[in-house]
Amino acid sequence: MNYQDIVERINDFLVEDFEVDIASIVPEGALKETLDLDSLDYIDLIVAIENNFGFKIKPEDFQTMKTVKDFYDFVAARLNIEISA
Repeated sequence: MNYQDIVERINDFLVEDFEVDIASIVPEGALKETLDLDSLDYIDLIVAIENNFGFKIKPEDFQTMKTVKDFYDFVAARLNIEISA
């Protein structure tokens, strides 16, 4: 798995499971505004990350993520995948 695979997998489950418009998912986009999730949705997002990538994440981890790219980079770092510029 490489960085692009991570991006594609995240985008796929955001569109499929959370009904996020694919056109609104841009790396520099603000994560909270792009996802427009409530607190229960974040629990579902945590489960989706665990199911898709096999590692645990805590709700407070999202506090450090400002952009969609921050989210991609967080997952890549946890999987020890080189982060693309």
